[in-house]
Amino acid sequence: MQLQIIINDKTSTIEIPEALLDEAEDFFQKMDKDMDKGWQMGPEYIENLTNTNRCQIAADKILQAVDTRNHNLLLLMAGYILKRLPGTTGINIDTNGEMLNTEIVS
Repeated sequence: MQLQIIINDKTSTIEIPEALLDEAEDFFQKMDKDMDKGWQMGPEYIENLTNTNRCQIAADKILQAVDTRNHNLLLLMAGYILKRLPGTTGINIDTNGEMLNTEIVS
């Protein structure tokens, strides 16, 4: 599976092995459990996160993974987005600290 990632007008396509989506489900469920408590998304604290919010958080972690060259984290977060929002083709990640401005493209 593929996910386009746009960071500062630079587009990259990430190849995510389909097997990862099932193999990482326990990890994804742990992420969901952590996010069930709410999350600080930029200046706002969101108590009841939507699937879109959760994927915006994962997209922010993709930004961190790119900065630190952590390919495993990049694949896991991309896989999380594809698993939680089926039909997603890309993400346009906000780099100004406003996770709520990250766009999910279907």
